[in-house]
Amino acid sequence: MPRLPELMHRALFRALSLLSAKGQGLVLRRYFDWRHRVPDPWRLATDDYEQQKYLVTLKHLPPGPYRRIIEVGCSEGVFTLALAAAYPEAEIVGVDLSERALTRARARVPQNGHVRFVRADLLSHRPGDRFDLVFCSETLYYLGREERLRLASSRLSELLAPGGVLVAVHPWPESDRLHGFLDAHGSLARLSEQVYASSPRPFAITVYRTRAAA
Repeated sequence: MPRLPELMHRALFRALSLLSAKGQGLVLRRYFDWRHRVPDPWRLATDDYEQQKYLVTLKHLPPGPYRRIIEVGCSEGVFTLALAAAYPEAEIVGVDLSERALTRARARVPQNGHVRFVRADLLSHRPGDRFDLVFCSETLYYLGREERLRLASSRLSELLAPGGVLVAVHPWPESDRLHGFLDAHGSLARLSEQVYASSPRPFAITVYRTRAAA
């Protein structure tokens, strides 16, 4: 069960989703820039829980060549660095709202032509590119109400190339609600889910593939 501060945190962002999508994106961008006024505000690079979550997330990927990868909500690029090590030949795009976070991500991950970072909002960003592998971790609960979560599910599905894989990682049991919007999207088929209920902060890893190829 989430603690009271976390519940209040979620309630705040649900209230923000009453704004227009553009207004919500502007507020979230300012919020995340404020949070990144100090490096690594969530201790993604040093927390044992976060490091373990990254490792098990990679283990849940179905086998296959992943030539183009996008990480939605990449923050300062800690997991992006792990992806670059796991898939050194892949083109990898990290997306985040905060330019402060992306500045540190660019310093963290070697710029070798395969990795790039883009400041963008999931709800409004419509890249022409499609990806073999899409990651969305610890992101959806910031979007608030059902309308925005349905839109986010559509945007994530639009990022996938035919046969592409989507990996969603969020706190459990809240993940049941958040990932339910992905389950309901017509183009996504769930391949697997693993709940780590004994973790200090329980989480679920849910894997999808575009339905035509599932």
